[in-house]
Amino acid sequence: MANSTATVVATASLRSIRVTPQKARRVVNMIRGQRADEALRIAKFSPQVAVSEDLFSLLNSAVANAKQKNPAIRDASELWVTEALVDEGVTMKRYRPRAQGRGYQILKRSSQISVVLSDDKNYRKPSKAEARKAAAKKAEATEGEAK
Repeated sequence: MANSTATVVATASLRSIRVTPQKARRVVNMIRGQRADEALRIAKFSPQVAVSEDLFSLLNSAVANAKQKNPAIRDASELWVTEALVDEGVTMKRYRPRAQGRGYQILKRSSQISVVLSDDKNYRKPSKAEARKAAAKKAEATEGEAK
């Protein structure tokens, strides 16, 4: 964990990558929960080349974002991949001519990948309910100080 009590959380996302979400999840599932330097190695040498190149640059971007937020972070070995998600992007629809005037639909899927790095291995984003409770508690505290 970092020297300060506040954890450093850095995010990076990649949209409209022309790889199906199913193929992207294969690589992303391997890096989830790993140290950032190990995740970079896995992404670089993964057999799914189309995903791994983009994921490698995405992880580098997230590490750079973390260094920008906290200059005390020296390298990627101090960070953990706490969250890695793959969602469906836009689907391009194409048609292939078939016999007797028919046309079959071809779906060209894309993905959106987002990565969250933290210097705390067990970091998890607070849920909406937890965030509401914290905001209400903070509002009560400031209201009590005002009186």
